[in-house]
Amino acid sequence: MSTDLNKLYYGDNLEVLRHYIPDQSVDLIYLDPPFNSRQDYNVLFAEKDGSRSASQITAFKDTWEWNIEAERSYQEVVESGGRVADAMRAFRTLLGGSDMLAYLAMMAPRLVELRRVLKETGTIYLHCDPTASHYLKLLMDGVFGVQHYINEIIWKRTTAHSDSKQGRKAYGNVTDAILFYSKSDSYYFKHQHNEYSELYLKKYNYVDTEGRRYRLDNLTGPGGAAKGNPSYEVMGVTRFWRYSKIKMEELIRDGRIIQTKPGSVPQYKRYLDEMPGAAVQSLWEDIPPINSQAQERLGYPTQKPEALLDRILKASSAEGDVVLDPFCGCGTTVQVAQRLNRRWIGIDITHLAIGLIKTRLDDGFGHDVRKTYQVIGEPTDVAGAQQLADENKYQFQYWALGLCGARPLEAIKKGADRGIDGRLYFHDDHSGDSKQIIFSVKGGHNIGVSEVRDLIGVLQREKAEIGVYISFEEPTKPMQKEAAEAGFYTSADGSKYPRLQLLTIKDLLEGNKNVQRPLHVRDVTFKKAPRSRADAAQNLTLNLTDE
Repeated sequence: MSTDLNKLYYGDNLEVLRHYIPDQSVDLIYLDPPFNSRQDYNVLFAEKDGSRSASQITAFKDTWEWNIEAERSYQEVVESGGRVADAMRAFRTLLGGSDMLAYLAMMAPRLVELRRVLKETGTIYLHCDPTASHYLKLLMDGVFGVQHYINEIIWKRTTAHSDSKQGRKAYGNVTDAILFYSKSDSYYFKHQHNEYSELYLKKYNYVDTEGRRYRLDNLTGPGGAAKGNPSYEVMGVTRFWRYSKIKMEELIRDGRIIQTKPGSVPQYKRYLDEMPGAAVQSLWEDIPPINSQAQERLGYPTQKPEALLDRILKASSAEGDVVLDPFCGCGTTVQVAQRLNRRWIGIDITHLAIGLIKTRLDDGFGHDVRKTYQVIGEPTDVAGAQQLADENKYQFQYWALGLCGARPLEAIKKGADRGIDGRLYFHDDHSGDSKQIIFSVKGGHNIGVSEVRDLIGVLQREKAEIGVYISFEEPTKPMQKEAAEAGFYTSADGSKYPRLQLLTIKDLLEGNKNVQRPLHVRDVTFKKAPRSRADAAQNLTLNLTDE
């Protein structure tokens, strides 16, 4: 593929940043890392002996533990020296070997790398919750410099609720913090505006002969001579004015100065249609969270509303700029960047997230969007798939299920039914009833007919329409015979599909086979993302060698 495509990386963002993203190649960074938001906050500060094994980070686990891996990360940061090392040593004095320190030790080297890849004109938005925001702010001060702190944006992420379930006497937590920093004083920023309130609009209580609404505004200069305001006569009235005499005469010629009656102080005629709107401040209460009925809701646990990213990208990037999200999750940053004609880089450590992002882009922009980006880090052959299966069976399952458009069962509910690795839902009639396909993914090489019989049993127990068995090895003849005896599922239009289907990883990679299922009504495994329309008739691509 061409090197100028947008990039979607699967892998640890620290390694991706270090090996793939050049210095000063990114204009805007938004990151929404796992929040460390355990229900029992005391756990975050508990001392650990450092001997626990490192836990696997997934899309659905945002807790951190102080262990050997955390200690190694901490030592790496401290040995690098500088302000960040000073901050981490201070954190250790304060927090000890706690899980909170493990979280900060994970974040520190990533923030250092993010500063490296950011252009001098670039900015970074770090989205966090109250549990760790105060620590992260100090860490950001160490990485970017206190002088480059711009704002702490407070986003009201939910409506009022009780935190009593945590067993804590406290006010309900309804806000997140977004820490806004620059790399230098020459950063790009464009003010954003909201519509005016009805109360404010009532101030525009005059209408001219052309039907334009306006209000009368004060022209006198606050502070008088002490503030450098000029004094002269206008329409028989002498005052200290906001404008120079030359500017005032120009406004009078343009009909922008009104004297309501002889002797009254002249006023400025301010038109409503010339006003940009109410400037956005650091308290964001106007962007609602994604509720259960929202069209853009995809069912991903940390999904943020597109309006939030829309505001950030419009304020801190221009068309053609490069936007990076190193914890891109379900891809809201990527989706908005594509729509706003920004180039983009997304990174995530789970194949579940990568699969969801690809589906979301397809839904939003059509299949041609695939020509604008490249996925890096996914297996492209059987050997790569086997390596992934050997390293992490769950990530292998996520990836294999993603090839079929299916969703891992872990993402749907905990305590999942034994024998099911994933599901795919579809509608093949207009009854509104969901039909389901269940999946069993085998990463090893010892397969046999008993596993097919087990899947048939699960199929009957779950009352599913179709079952799919995925393996590396070609199914044996007894397996094929057992699958054939399962019969067919007949769709509402009379089409027949094998009720038990056997697929290999090679089939899926080469496109020789995939799940046979009704396609005349779309599947609903992942909620379909709303169609997006780019602001301009172009889809920009990414060239990391651009200066």
